Amino acid sequence: MEILQDYALFLARVLTLVAAFAVVLGMIGGMASRRRGRHREQLEVEPLNRRYEAMSRRIQRGVEPRRRNLIQGFRQRRQARRGQDGEGRLPRLFVLDFDGDIRATAVESLRQEVSAILASARRDDEVLLRLESPGGMVPGYGLAASQLARLREANIRLTVAVDRVAASGGYLMACVADRIVAAPFSIIGSIGVVGQLPNFNGLLKRYDIDFELHTAGEHKRDLTVFGENTDEGREHFRESLQAVHDLFRGHIARYRPRLDIDRVATGEHWMGERALELGLVDDLGTSDDLLLERRERMELISLSWHQAPSFSRRLSIVAESLLTRLRGPSQARM
Repeated sequence: MEILQDYALFLARVLTLVAAFAVVLGMIGGMASRRRGRHREQLEVEPLNRRYEAMSRRIQRGVEPRRRNLIQGFRQRRQARRGQDGEGRLPRLFVLDFDGDIRATAVESLRQEVSAILASARRDDEVLLRLESPGGMVPGYGLAASQLARLREANIRLTVAVDRVAASGGYLMACVADRIVAAPFSIIGSIGVVGQLPNFNGLLKRYDIDFELHTAGEHKRDLTVFGENTDEGREHFRESLQAVHDLFRGHIARYRPRLDIDRVATGEHWMGERALELGLVDDLGTSDDLLLERRERMELISLSWHQAPSFSRRLSIVAESLLTRLRGPSQARM
């Protein structure tokens, strides 16, 4: 018994030292982040046409070093098309990337990129979003879809390209687009909601360990990880999931009214070709096809917003992750 007490005391000391060390690092990181605050946020702008032109030049030099007429012809056609715009400019295609995780953390960059586009968009400008996401937490993906809706409300044509997967929350975003293009073997759909968490109440009872949970509000906590769950709590939890699913269905029906929502909102997913037959997407292809198609008649501009989180923010993210794992996923997921 004394060994256990000594070990517990040693463990408490170690945890105290680790906590103190984390606090000191947080203070140092906070001061450093304030000094570097001006440099943490950056909007990167890359003209993609130059990349394709450079690739074309390299091929021409390697295959036919003495012939430049193809490149010259391309430049002449491009210059001629510039005259079609009253301002002497090509319409622009802003290219964005969204790589979704369970918390949809990329939404922070997406909102800044969308705001930058809305602040500078001209007539006939368009947006291409290269989307990849298997879904995740409802609030994050709901916000991401709302950011894309800002483009629609501003009458800026939006195309979403799905090369690999746009499922659940990912499809919640994709359906906002004027046009969805999916690769033939990409994964599309999974229009459903899931909520799950483990329960250790039986294990605690086996070792005669009591667990108390006190709440104010009838449904403050429907299900618990360590307490004893009730049929009433389970039923209310299922009702909450159904409410989210109804919102999901309504969102899709608003942006894709011709879609048979009862047929596709079953939680199933399909490959791109089958998704086209069901009306979940509009065309088959890849984002590379779209860029090559537009490169001669539009100015391709890749936008990417980067914001390095402060040290204290990184500690906060780690703490949130640990708490979530201990508590279980209490939020519904798409």
